[in-house]
Parts: sequence; structure tokens; C-alpha cells
Amino acid sequence: MHYARFRDPAGSVRKGRYDPETETVAFGDDVYDFDDPEIDVLPPVDPSKIVCIGRNYAEHAAELGNDVPDRPLLFLKGPNALAGHGDTVTAPEGKDRIDWEAEFVVVIGESCKDVAAEDAMDVVEGFTCMNDVSNRDDQNREQNWVRGKAFDNSAPLGPVVATPDEVPEEASVELHVNGEQKQDGHLGQLIFDVPTLIEEITTYLTLEEGDVIATGTPDGVGPLSDGDTVEVTVEGVGTLEHDVRIP
Repeated sequence: MHYARFRDPAGSVRKGRYDPETETVAFGDDVYDFDDPEIDVLPPVDPSKIVCIGRNYAEHAAELGNDVPDRPLLFLKGPNALAGHGDTVTAPEGKDRIDWEAEFVVVIGESCKDVAAEDAMDVVEGFTCMNDVSNRDDQNREQNWVRGKAFDNSAPLGPVVATPDEVPEEASVELHVNGEQKQDGHLGQLIFDVPTLIEEITTYLTLEEGDVIATGTPDGVGPLSDGDTVEVTVEGVGTLEHDVRIP
């Protein structure tokens, strides 16, 4: 099953079932085309936090000249970073390099703490797509990456959540910029898999229902330009699309 969050013509926020064949979303008896201008497509979840994993693909670590970490490298984005399918992401002013990073994202289905890896999938509601938009100017100057990673609308998320049965075990993760493919990875390349990440994160943090884990990006990151259109596709989920504005 796939579901989406949207604001209906009356202004109410709804969670509806998404049909990938007809590209419609339904709530009760109301059915809307996903690109219907009468509805606003929202990020498919409303997390209290976005837990991100750095350098979780060996070739991505290598392309940035970094070593592979010996444990998951964690950092956070706040709710301020959220953007949705079809939005325009505006980067901070005066930066020389703003990069794309396609990510496979885990959606948490219940409040949880101290989850063992073998039980991790019990707390997973589904999966979605994210672009971890990265301000390299500031990321390269700081250790906590707040300026570099957590600026407003730096985490476009969506377009829908797919339940685990819809997503292959080694699902592909791709990114296109203006129609040209830039990244092409798959989940089999993850250094730390989803159960390992959930176990590690919940050792330190309580994850709430709707929180998300962005599992890292494959190699092929590069700089965005003003006016670019980005598409992040996860096999079994769909394609998140957004535009970019760089002042």
C-alpha cells in the first residue's frame, strides 16, 4: 500500500491512499489526481526529527575523500528542514556549492527505544524518498553540520510512503537533475543496513511515530544550479520531484 498527506480544497490535512497506477489519492469518497491544483501535496509524514546517516555508502565516502565510519555517523535535521513534492527548495544566500544527495528513508510507525536489530522491522511503517540538500560551504567548516545540513527546506521528502511489502530488499535509489541521471545505487550497498541503524539510533534516542531515518546517499553527488529540477526515485516508492532556487 502507498499513502500520501495532502491539504484538500477545504484546507483540511488528510492522509489518503495513493494509487500509483492512476496517480490518484483517495480519502473517503473523494478521489483527486495527484497533480490536481485544488490540493496541496504535503510531506507524507510530520516528524519530530529527521535522523540522518553520513557516509553509509563506501563509494560516496571515497568521492568526498573520507574514510568509512566504524559505526553509523549520525546527525539531525529538524522539522524546519521539511519540504514536499513539487516544492521549490531555496538555498541559503551567498554559497558556492549546494549539493544533491538522494536518500532512501525509513518511516517509524510507533514510539520506540532500545530496539534490537532482530525486532527493528516491527517498528517500521514504511519507506519514502528524500533529497539531503547540502550546503558544502558551511559543512566543511563545522563539526555539527547545522548550517551545512539543517537549514530551512533542506529535506524535501515524499511523495508518498510505501509499506515494506512494496519495496524490494535491494531497492534502487536514483537521482536525476533536469532529466539527466546523476546517482544510481541500491540498498545492497549500504554499509549499515536498516535494522542495524534502528538498533544504534534507539540506543541513544527515542524515536516517535512519524520520525524518519535518512539512510545515506550513493556516490555521484554534485552541485546544484539555480532553476534545476531534481527527481529522487526509490524503487517501490515512486519519484520525489522538486525545483531549486539558489539566490
